[in-house]
Amino acid sequence: MAFSVPIELGYEFSVKAPFKDVFAVLSDVPKSVSHFPKVDKLVDEGKGVYRWEMRKVGIASIQLQTIYASKYVSDAKKGSVVWTPVAGVGNAQVGGSWKIADKKSQTDLELKIEGVVEVPLPGLMKGVATPLVRGEFEGLVDKYVDNLIKAFGGEA
Repeated sequence: MAFSVPIELGYEFSVKAPFKDVFAVLSDVPKSVSHFPKVDKLVDEGKGVYRWEMRKVGIASIQLQTIYASKYVSDAKKGSVVWTPVAGVGNAQVGGSWKIADKKSQTDLELKIEGVVEVPLPGLMKGVATPLVRGEFEGLVDKYVDNLIKAFGGEA
């Protein structure tokens, strides 16, 4: 048995780095992912599709490894990087977007992530596991955002 854990996160912040530098990092998937914690492997599947394989997390006999693939499309004129889930890969479906805006003295960023993680545990564990899965995912994204802010010279 397994159950689904929906994830929805949103962040808005500004950094000191210029738009072109920020866009260059966020539109280059491997470069962007290098700031994301606990990634075991990022596999380039071609045509803008990347498979994420996260490190295993859990305790004792309960270990969960999240694996998913997303297709990435970047548009410098729109200041966007959008990723959509690729069906049939791994145990999660994750999509999202970056909106990147040039404000002359700073760059404004908006990050949205939506996904569903399939957890291969009995339904009886849902009440305990759901907040743990959400908390782990949110903690990883929080650290990713913090790492990007540092890389871009701090918040504006």
